[in-house]
Amino acid sequence: MADASRRAAASVKKGGLPNVLFFAEAAERLPGALAGRADLVTVVLPWGSLLRGILAAETTIVAGLSHLMSPTGELVLFLSEIDRAQTNALVDRLDGLESVEVREATESDVAELSSGWARRLGIPGSRPAWVIRLRRGQVVNRPRVPWCKRRAGAPVPSARGRGC
Repeated sequence: MADASRRAAASVKKGGLPNVLFFAEAAERLPGALAGRADLVTVVLPWGSLLRGILAAETTIVAGLSHLMSPTGELVLFLSEIDRAQTNALVDRLDGLESVEVREATESDVAELSSGWARRLGIPGSRPAWVIRLRRGQVVNRPRVPWCKRRAGAPVPSARGRGC
C-alpha cells in the first residue's frame, strides 16, 4: 500500500490520483464515515479473516465492502484461493451484489494492480487467480401476486391473485 500511495501522490501528469484514499481497517468495522463514497473498492489477494469472510460470504464482510461503494461504484476482488466452480458459487452467495465480470486474471491484471505478491506467487502462470467485478444489485419491485400473462390493457390482478 505504501508504493501505491506514493504513486497516487505524484502529479496528475505523472499518473497521480488526487482523489484517492488509502486506509487500513478491519473489514468488520467498515464503512463508518466512508459509507457510499467509493467509486472503486479493490480487494487484492486477501488472507486471514478477510479471505475467510469473503469466501464464506459473511454478512458483516460483504455488507461492509458493499456499503463503501457509491450507488454506481464497483467492488473488484482479486482472489487466488479458489477454482472456477467455487468462484461461480461465491458470486451467487454475495447478497446485494451482482457480477459485472468474472474471469481468470491475466498478466496485465497483475501489472495494473502493481502486486508484487501476485508476481511472487506466479499469478497467472503457475497459480490461477480470478478477477471478480461486482456492483450493487438492482432493487426490483416484485409483484405480490403470482406471475400471469395478461392482455395489454387488462386490469392488474388484485392482491389475492384474482384477475389473471
